[in-house]
Amino acid sequence: MPLNQEKREFRGVWVATVANIDWPKSGNDTWEKQKTDFIALLDYYEQLNFNAVIVQVRAAGDAFYPSNFAPWSRYLTGQEGSKPKTQEDPLSWMILQTHLRGMEFHAWFNPYRATFDLKTDKLSPNHDFFNHPDWMIKYGTKYYYNPGIPEVKEKLVNVIKEVVLNYDIDAVHFDDYFYPYKVEKQVFQDEHTFRKYRQNGQQLEDWRRQNVNNLVQAVHQTIKSNKPWVQFGISPFGVWRNSDKDATGSKTRAGVTNYDDLYADPLTWMKNKWIDYLIPQIYWSMEFNLASHRELVAWWAKNNYNTKIYVGNSPYKIRDNADLAWNDPKEIDKQVAYAKTIKGIHGNAFFSAQSFYNKNMDVANLLKSQHYQTKTLSPAFEPKTYTASLKTTQVELVKNGNTMQIFFPNSIDPMYKFAVIYAGDNLDQIRSKAQNTNLQKTYLNDRTRNSIPLEANSYNAKFIAITFLDRYGRETRAKVFEIK
Repeated sequence: MPLNQEKREFRGVWVATVANIDWPKSGNDTWEKQKTDFIALLDYYEQLNFNAVIVQVRAAGDAFYPSNFAPWSRYLTGQEGSKPKTQEDPLSWMILQTHLRGMEFHAWFNPYRATFDLKTDKLSPNHDFFNHPDWMIKYGTKYYYNPGIPEVKEKLVNVIKEVVLNYDIDAVHFDDYFYPYKVEKQVFQDEHTFRKYRQNGQQLEDWRRQNVNNLVQAVHQTIKSNKPWVQFGISPFGVWRNSDKDATGSKTRAGVTNYDDLYADPLTWMKNKWIDYLIPQIYWSMEFNLASHRELVAWWAKNNYNTKIYVGNSPYKIRDNADLAWNDPKEIDKQVAYAKTIKGIHGNAFFSAQSFYNKNMDVANLLKSQHYQTKTLSPAFEPKTYTASLKTTQVELVKNGNTMQIFFPNSIDPMYKFAVIYAGDNLDQIRSKAQNTNLQKTYLNDRTRNSIPLEANSYNAKFIAITFLDRYGRETRAKVFEIK
């Protein structure tokens, strides 16, 4: 039975590790305490029917995993370069826990930020600040990698490649930090690098944009040549350009824009198919006069170049912002409702995890009751190159006393990552993935590759249907059982 492929929606949340914003609560906590806290966070968002977490694994030239290219993060271990006191690999463990809850794990990297502050005595001797001081530019209260140095690009590509090869991540994710946000009366000192590497009389601004483009293109090629099913997504600042600078820009008067200030050009990335999704950070209220959420959602949807657009929302501003619109607990509800009306928008992501988890739980519950009543699958991605069609798998429904389970007599194609079980009272309801269809998404690991027990809330259904999701998120035809 074919199922409605359109009923999909990205529901993601950023989990910021830098400065211990969301997790871990402290780098000095035991690993067992950190695990307990991470599971509590995952369970909270699972019950809200989210389907993806975007977890920061590189915050400032560091790593939340054993790396040949960066020291352990102090936000995980309390001291940069110190190993966590466990034999477990923290990143492998986090990915597994996420998948066991039927959610995607997007590994979030901050590429160019080398330090979070100027306290270089806290850095590991193996940090690039000491290994490659010629790569560093001091600007404001931080050090940054110089994006114009070819060896910097090569190093960052290797950082990404290491994680793609060694971990079962669903996506590589970059945030909005490319060239740094401007600091008044300070100059980003890359003039010497510009003179050395510019080509064909390039202007400084165009050369900087080209440096960022080169990194994005190289990361894309590295991901897809090694694991073509791993997505690459970027979450840029919410405004590309204001219309007073470019007639094709948005009707906004933002004080910062991607193109002119951060030297990031998301339209080029989308045109060239270097990314699979874009999450513009549209962190303003619906009618904010300088940059309205309403205007920007519509603008990005229109300028998507066949790239999936998810809206980046800002629950961290609720009841904590000079814009009084954020005092309305329904502001996020209005934004999500609006996104659902705009063709070309495929979901939302929220910054950040503690904003719903530690506070504003009323807003989170409203989001669930109005928009996320039931679970849903995240969007699928078509392979860029030919890949074999989905294979059929033999499936049986087995009753054993008061319990039921799905049984697989034969081996399952290793390209299948999840099994999805639907339960409903009629086939049309299941086929359309109606809201009263129960969805159970199960990670296919060693424990579940032979059989999957049905969840209790499926027992009273008249029909059970099972499908498989491959690593691209493509879903097989459903095998249907009538419960008698």
